[in-house]
Amino acid sequence: MSFSFGGGSLHGPHAHFRRSQRTQDVTGKVFDWGITRRLLRYLLPHRRKMVQGMLLMLASAGLALLAPYLIMLIIDEYVASKNLAGLGWMASATLAVYALEFVISWRRRLLLSEVGNQVLRTMRGDMFRHYQLLSMSYFDTHDAGSLISRMLSDVGVINELLSNGIISMFADTFVLISTMAVMLVINARLALLSFSVLPLMAIATLLFARRARAAYRQTREKMSALTGRLAEDLGAMRVIQAFSEEDRTSRSFDDVNRENRDARLFAVALSSVFGPIMETLTMLVTCIILWFGGRAVAANTLTLGVVVAFLSYTSRLFQPVLDLAMMFNMWQAAMAGGERLLEILDTEPDVQDAPDAVALAPVEGRIVFDEVSFQYTADVPVLSEVSLEIAPGRTVALVGPTGAGKTTIANLLTRFYDVTEGAILIDGQDIRKATMASLRQQLGVVPQEPFLFQGSIAYNIAFGRSDASREEIIDAAKAANAHEFIMQLPQGYDTEILEGSANLSLGQRQLICLARVILASPRILILDEATSSVDLRTEGLIQDALEQLMAGRTSLIIAHRLATVQRAGTILVIDEGRIVERGPHAELLANDGVYAHLYRTQFLAPEPAPA
Repeated sequence: MSFSFGGGSLHGPHAHFRRSQRTQDVTGKVFDWGITRRLLRYLLPHRRKMVQGMLLMLASAGLALLAPYLIMLIIDEYVASKNLAGLGWMASATLAVYALEFVISWRRRLLLSEVGNQVLRTMRGDMFRHYQLLSMSYFDTHDAGSLISRMLSDVGVINELLSNGIISMFADTFVLISTMAVMLVINARLALLSFSVLPLMAIATLLFARRARAAYRQTREKMSALTGRLAEDLGAMRVIQAFSEEDRTSRSFDDVNRENRDARLFAVALSSVFGPIMETLTMLVTCIILWFGGRAVAANTLTLGVVVAFLSYTSRLFQPVLDLAMMFNMWQAAMAGGERLLEILDTEPDVQDAPDAVALAPVEGRIVFDEVSFQYTADVPVLSEVSLEIAPGRTVALVGPTGAGKTTIANLLTRFYDVTEGAILIDGQDIRKATMASLRQQLGVVPQEPFLFQGSIAYNIAFGRSDASREEIIDAAKAANAHEFIMQLPQGYDTEILEGSANLSLGQRQLICLARVILASPRILILDEATSSVDLRTEGLIQDALEQLMAGRTSLIIAHRLATVQRAGTILVIDEGRIVERGPHAELLANDGVYAHLYRTQFLAPEPAPA
């Protein structure tokens, strides 16, 4: 099945702000075991490397504990006794410890970086695959910027926690406990004096965590809104410039940007207060050691090496405390990001294959709408009890005023949405009982607003048939009357499509999309205003190609311009979600109803009075 859709908003400019308000339902917990357990599954394929990283982290922590002890021995045993030979050996041993710690740390960082990038790739791949499974109704109510933010920003923070944060947390805990044990063994009194500041650090950490929880949730929400606004404004740049609205959209963007800045500054302010508080408490411990340790050295009840070792151990003792405290930042962001990520992955598509769905065999193309009703939102009917039948190989046109429900009929036939009531059958089979892939392989859509991917023209034509040969691609382009203009391009079929198809006219894009459908060779065609936005010459080329394509195929034509539907075997007039007239062109004109009124409006409008 070949689809092409434009990038217009369904609900007006900047509707993503209204939509995003309905998606911010995360709880912002400091720790949620359910979320953490599910996120940890991403580490299972890498558990061997994670174990290696943990062992390397513990080895590095052990060496970090050994170095201050060696310094104590050097001062007390070798410097004090002026044992220069032993001093040389001990200095070499200390240097070796630092060198080994460097090598181990380098290897650990490299290992965890590999795991982190693999996990990042897996998580983003899972999200993208799930995005493709979600129904159109989900994208109607969730802006693209928010979804991009979740894939890039939220997943990045979660990955940081999984690949490095968890191991660091265990390592910091090990260093904290082992350092306290070593200090108690060396001198219990001085150790207990040093530990007296720990309760103050714990209180500061708890107070910070309580405020940070809301702050980090807010920063992620504001960043999501900013991304969404930027994505929409970039996509609408032609409209913004055409109406000279640069100043107004800039002011509006500045408002969103300012909210994002304020949220980030508030979070930074919390961190900037917390960090100095912890550093001040660390300096307080240093003063305690210098005061009590210095007095003990002066009284010859303690050696200078012990004081120097304690000063070194103090930095190593409180660095894990600082790291664990700052780990709350990561936990806050990761829990919020994890909730947002899992909210997407847990979203079930509104439209999906039934448990007993079977592949739809190649069809003849008989289409039946049996008392079909539909509504996009509750209590707002779009279609009401629509019944129609299209025989295989026949052409039926849908006409009617804007908003009457014509495109909705095409959306239901392709199962972008499911009917609210009634049923749609193809060759007598309810399409809800067929797999969506097999259904859409039988359908080809030529849209009003053609969409081309960044890639070569050949790639775009073969998008629905990746196995197509170059000869098949060229034949499809010739059938679509696109071959001539393609060969005039610098690289022909290998010409790269620029962002927004800026190097092709609208008509050329439509011809390429038509070639895409021709190559897919569907049994059923849906032509949704396929020629409404092109010039008369291109319209003639498209009409000529469509006549050949529609031959022998069931075709559903949706059009405002009645000149494109007059040759259809049957014309259905849709008004306010109902079929109000049906028949061939001449009969509908003779009935002098809605169709006749539309026809006179388009073709028999009175000439303007002379000035």
